[in-house]
Amino acid sequence: MSTRIERRFAALSKEGRAALVTFTMAGDPDYETSLAIAKALPKAGADVIELGMPFTDPMADGPAIQAAGLRALKAGQRMTRTLALVREFRKGDDETPIVLMGYYNPIYIYGNERFLADAKAAGVDGLIVVDLPPEEDEELCLPALKAGLNFIRLATPTTDDKRLKTLVKRTRGFIYYVSVTGVTGVKEANADAVSGAVAKVREAANLPVAVGFGIRTPERAAEVARVADAAVVGSALVDEIKHSLLENAPIGAKVLAKAKDLAQAVHSARTG
Repeated sequence: MSTRIERRFAALSKEGRAALVTFTMAGDPDYETSLAIAKALPKAGADVIELGMPFTDPMADGPAIQAAGLRALKAGQRMTRTLALVREFRKGDDETPIVLMGYYNPIYIYGNERFLADAKAAGVDGLIVVDLPPEEDEELCLPALKAGLNFIRLATPTTDDKRLKTLVKRTRGFIYYVSVTGVTGVKEANADAVSGAVAKVREAANLPVAVGFGIRTPERAAEVARVADAAVVGSALVDEIKHSLLENAPIGAKVLAKAKDLAQAVHSARTG
């Protein structure tokens, strides 16, 4: 059986356009606001939603997402509440794919078997676990695939051909290409460099390729959407939460306005 992720990318391919994948941290700045933002993102143009699983040591994340995770943890966000957020989201939306992204420790503490069962029941479609390499596939990847969840790997500019073959072997749904060396939200993606890398990864994986870690503006998102199957934006969105908190402004409005601008750029990128 196909997953929501696979069906969404297949539908977008037929339409001839790329996807906008949005990342927000579950529970940032609090559970209720985070849920409201998630519910509104599809109407703003998000094709796939990534939800961060808050963790105290997010090694691949830059300052913006680190701060988002700390805000969420301070507000009481835990794995049980992240899965509850997905369940609530699914009450009104049974089509938009949801990917949980983060680190292995919170899953391990929750219990792998329990986590996979609860995530599937809640309506999660895929997992990105940044610090769990293919050498540890028996730990979570293989059980996740057996449970019907897509397991999504990250490739980077430093991934050589041999390693790429290993990474894509059990990747399902799409492969996430990290367009810059370093952490999220610090450097900017270079569209020319991304183009060749995407072609290489797509050929190796025979899967859609989503590009992230260096996209902050609609212009950059459009450039990526012309060569990749999806543009992933996270830091630029969670920064809008930070700015709204500092300005004591309505939080959701800025995030959704930013998402709408990004979606318009991505969705029209190939049609001019």
